[in-house]
Amino acid sequence: MNVGRGAVSEWSKEHDWKSCIWFSHIVGSNPTRSAISLFMLEPTKAESERRKEVLGAVLDHVRSGTVVRLPDYDPKISEASDRFAMQSVGIEPNAFGGTVGEFRYQFEGEDDLLHLFITRSSGAEITVVEGQAVVAFLLVGVPTALIWLKPGKYTQHFYLGHDELIDKLVV
Repeated sequence: MNVGRGAVSEWSKEHDWKSCIWFSHIVGSNPTRSAISLFMLEPTKAESERRKEVLGAVLDHVRSGTVVRLPDYDPKISEASDRFAMQSVGIEPNAFGGTVGEFRYQFEGEDDLLHLFITRSSGAEITVVEGQAVVAFLLVGVPTALIWLKPGKYTQHFYLGHDELIDKLVV
């Protein structure tokens, strides 16, 4: 990923497990339900169809052992953020990202870990609860205790093992 000169990423490229917060330890004893009750998403038919396409592509890559990669950076489409790099990553058309309501989501991964980051399409701040609501829309069937959260101000980052998708995800 190319970031504009002097730009700084919101998160380091290396995952720091010690600073992660379990997704299930953020909001109440049943975080998905709590998030939905506090912030309800109402996806359109097109957004629901895009979810199926994105998750189908992610599952295909996971099953074949292919890494889920971010799209190539295109300076004609993406603008380097003066605050955080992850806000403009994945804007380029690609198989692993989409939108729901006012939020944009993008999957990318490593050999055994899948990273999902969520931003507000406008670039404004996003709360943990809003991020959790998007996760609840995307990762139906995956127990929230298996999803890790690294909260941010402008992006919310969620992590889970690839094998959890294959066994539990409801597309």
